Amino acid sequence: MDISEDEQLERDDSVGAIDLELASTSSGLSSVLTADDSRSTTSSGDVSMTSSSSGEIPVMLVSETVVVPMLPDNAAAASIEGTAAATFTAPARPLKCVGRKNNGVTWGFTSVIGRRREMEDAVAVVPGFMSRTCDHVGGCTAPGSRTCSEISPVHFFGVYDGHGGSQVAKFCAERLHEVIAEEWARDTIEYNEWQRKWETAFSIGLERADNDLLTENVAPEMVGSTAVVAVLSGCQIITSNCGDSRAVLCRGTQTIPLTVDQKPDRADELMRIEREGGKVINWNGARVFGVLAMSRAIGDRYLRPWIIPVPEIQFMTRTEEDECLILASDGLWDVMTNDEVGEVARHLLRRRRRLMMSSSSSSSEDQISPAQFVADNLTEIACGRNSSDNISIIVVDLKSKRKRQQRQ
Repeated sequence: MDISEDEQLERDDSVGAIDLELASTSSGLSSVLTADDSRSTTSSGDVSMTSSSSGEIPVMLVSETVVVPMLPDNAAAASIEGTAAATFTAPARPLKCVGRKNNGVTWGFTSVIGRRREMEDAVAVVPGFMSRTCDHVGGCTAPGSRTCSEISPVHFFGVYDGHGGSQVAKFCAERLHEVIAEEWARDTIEYNEWQRKWETAFSIGLERADNDLLTENVAPEMVGSTAVVAVLSGCQIITSNCGDSRAVLCRGTQTIPLTVDQKPDRADELMRIEREGGKVINWNGARVFGVLAMSRAIGDRYLRPWIIPVPEIQFMTRTEEDECLILASDGLWDVMTNDEVGEVARHLLRRRRRLMMSSSSSSSEDQISPAQFVADNLTEIACGRNSSDNISIIVVDLKSKRKRQQRQ
């Protein structure tokens, strides 16, 4: 893994990691990939930056002792003389959670109004929204290990794309993670059914949030929001999606979709809507009754039972190959494919990591985290491709700082 990644970096420098056809589709993308770790300033139109932030969950370094077995004298002598040398197998390294104590995770996000008159997106980043042992959260890859039984933080990331107004998206950003944590703690499902426990927490959590909108008179019934959420434990990435925002995972050279857009013309969603007496009309794309371009959302009570606040939940076991996690509203996905986003993210992450390790500069620009650098540049590319929507992006760097230092 280490050797192949270094070789890939060298190839990136010499010939460019992104093919020319992809780069030619956007002046913003071209400038990102040709400038050596500098921010692209190419953008067609004014973009009002409403928020941009990065952060780091502190690394808790744990010293590791590597025991090298000594060869017996007679075996060493036999090896020197070229006779029957004995073969010794080093003891297996103890199992550890992929994310160890789930510290050292870095993240960055951007949220821009783009070409819309109103900012309706909202973003939530809640490091350590829960603290549990990895085996308690579920899906631990190292059951019975020391790291499995140690309390570690569980992180929450959410992107909410509002429509008809910003009230529901803001409400979700402020409250949804709290509601989900409460439902997860309340449920009595056994640990060995951890996936069902999370499915219940998300499903009831979104239903509660949807009901609270009504009881607290948060927004008019014609306002709603999508919700794409990722919970990051030491060994699992748990994603929940309600609407057409999206999450992808960059793993090695792959870009893996973690959610499936809930669109009105998706076969199963179309069948559900029509079974309930609803209609999907093609009005600048498939829309429920010609109005909403997604089939599930929080809020939008005037379109019940066709628009529902029911999430789809997916589970992905973390690996050492994981590069980053990306959540974004459709302001990004409308103008870039999953593979394009993943390719850009991998290229910029690796170059930025290497620059930060080799740079002695202390300027604020040189110290921008790789995750924030990717979020900033993906936003510029989307704007350069004339995205007509608000754009909100969260990038989570899954390579801890300690791992990156070891790779140098």
